Amino acid sequence: MKISQLESDLGYKIITKDFEDREADSGYTSDLLSDVMGNAPADSVFITIQAHKNTIAVATLAGVSAIVICGNRQIPEDMIQAAKEEEIAIFQTQDNQFTASCKIGQLLA
Repeated sequence: MKISQLESDLGYKIITKDFEDREADSGYTSDLLSDVMGNAPADSVFITIQAHKNTIAVATLAGVSAIVICGNRQIPEDMIQAAKEEEIAIFQTQDNQFTASCKIGQLLA
């Protein structure tokens, strides 16, 4: 699945426009950043409610393709700026983590 499908197929709002439209071959849902660092597969979609700058650092270390911020949480400007610098796509949705995980799982199937 191309990560742009999160917008085109699921209607998720893209927050960062400058990103490489990479392939994602799995997803990982967690709100515990240390868990993500240790367990998220590279090239996955990271699904979370953690909307802060540290999330970008963790995503970079894990090598994830995109971040989906659930619950329509506000995304601070310093997080957006860090995502631009690291070329990580951020999407925003009103879906909760369970619903987003199910929808993304269907796209990956």
